[in-house]
Amino acid sequence: MPKRQLVTASNAQERSGLSRRDLLANAALIGGRFAVGPLWFAACSDPSKRVDNNGFDTAGNEMKTRSLGTLEVSEIGFGCMSISANYGPPADRNQGLRVIREAHERGVTFFDTAEVYGPYTNEELVGEALAPFRDRVRIASKFGFDIEAGGLNSRPDRIKTVVEGSLRRLRTNRIDLYYQHRADPAVPIEDVAGAVKDLIKQGKVLHFGLSEASAKTIRRAHAVQPVTAVQTEYSFMERGPERNGVLATCSELGIGFVPWGPLGMGYLPGTMDAHTTFDPKTDLRSGFDRFSPKNLAANRPFVDVLKRFAEKQNTTPAQIALAWLLAQKPWIVPIPGTRNMDHLHENLGAISVRLTPADLRDIETAVAGITVHGGRMNQEQMRVVDQAE
Repeated sequence: MPKRQLVTASNAQERSGLSRRDLLANAALIGGRFAVGPLWFAACSDPSKRVDNNGFDTAGNEMKTRSLGTLEVSEIGFGCMSISANYGPPADRNQGLRVIREAHERGVTFFDTAEVYGPYTNEELVGEALAPFRDRVRIASKFGFDIEAGGLNSRPDRIKTVVEGSLRRLRTNRIDLYYQHRADPAVPIEDVAGAVKDLIKQGKVLHFGLSEASAKTIRRAHAVQPVTAVQTEYSFMERGPERNGVLATCSELGIGFVPWGPLGMGYLPGTMDAHTTFDPKTDLRSGFDRFSPKNLAANRPFVDVLKRFAEKQNTTPAQIALAWLLAQKPWIVPIPGTRNMDHLHENLGAISVRLTPADLRDIETAVAGITVHGGRMNQEQMRVVDQAE
């Protein structure tokens, strides 16, 4: 099966111009990778066997559902942030509408955005894209950044104000899953949970979520208002939630888990190397140590493992990385994002990849001695990640 084009020095400028989370200076991210290319469908006698111009099966197996707490969603969701901001300049609006609607056509019912993405423009795009079939999808959005003043702000009165703007931009009367984007140390999490509980009583919000929250914070919030889902960076290369108690807490409390950056912020598909560059004006990764030329090269063993298993399955590294996440727990729903139709089809094709228990053991053995080089994000981004003991 065709692989993604390798990003080299000769095409790095094009790549950085088309890539994908500053949620302003202080803002947060959720993961994906991008490159824009044309799409056409090959004619074929059996419409269930459609392929795109890169040879990816665009039909594949039927998308199944998974439960995030009591919220039922497609087993793979769609992270919409990168279409509008933070991994390169915004995509053309019509292009964004097409890829979001194509994701729904392919079975995706779970779409993720936030007021700070853009800011505001991503919610507007998602609202417009999903309006024709709003009742058949689930929308997740987030609050918690003070976009005007900067910094964090999860005061209850602020939450109850900003939800109105999100509802208006999303063209809806309810948000299916409303996350606190980052824990605000100035506001007790019990007050935050209480404010969302009030919104749930009013019908403006249906479910409560936390993003980048510690196990301790999750427990405290859950005691006031049941937490439906926790969103944190988690991938084949970034395994923090396995070590910091977050996954264990979700398992114990019946909370779903939504990995952002399920493809290592675009690294795991194998299209980057030491020559890849990122525009510091539009791409957050330009300031992340993990994406320095030195570490782009040093982390290559992770991609090599994925490639080795992809060759066995006649698939791609990206699909193995997503299939690996799906195999970890039945309540995990990754949200890869892209503005590119071919990459969308490739990502969704991961539902057809079956990793056996033996495959998973072999993968763990293969990565056991590999060290991750470079931190997740820069100091400014990590400063607002909840790491309470």
